Amino acid sequence: MSANEDQEMELEALRSIYEGDESFRELSPVSFQYRIGESGDPKAFLIEVSWTETYPQTPPVISMNAFFNNTISSAIKESILAKLQEAVEANLGTAMTYTLFEYAKDNKEQFMENHHPVNSATSISNILSVETANVAPSSKKKEKKEQLTKAQKRKLADKTDHKGELPRGWNWVDVVKHLSKSGTKDDD
Repeated sequence: MSANEDQEMELEALRSIYEGDESFRELSPVSFQYRIGESGDPKAFLIEVSWTETYPQTPPVISMNAFFNNTISSAIKESILAKLQEAVEANLGTAMTYTLFEYAKDNKEQFMENHHPVNSATSISNILSVETANVAPSSKKKEKKEQLTKAQKRKLADKTDHKGELPRGWNWVDVVKHLSKSGTKDDD
């Protein structure tokens, strides 16, 4: 069988196996993501597998660069990728996407045993710098985004929980302070 026939058969199998599985996502006919762990689990991570033209005779490209993995340290990511690479070498020449996802699910606790969430302040600052770099210069009337100082970014990161979300009512004190300050200026 040719590589394309192998890929078509594996694609069909993956679609039938993971039909209705919220953790599985087909990005394209040759690229797939799978979330290992539940969505609220702080030790959950996302693996992306992309097939090369000659896959399964050559190894697929395995990545953990998804935004979902931003709280995982690079050392843990490298460790997981190294272990997955060992599984790739053991299965070279056969359809292995399902095998890789199942291997990661079975070994999730071992992979993440030394995981401690990375400070999200660096993630937030990286996101902000990427967003500002992607603003197209050709657009004439784009609104400029407010630039935050390092202290403001740190304060914002301290307010967020492990999911990067702000707790309910986080800004009530700030609103009250602002109103009390603006109210005293109007009274003068």
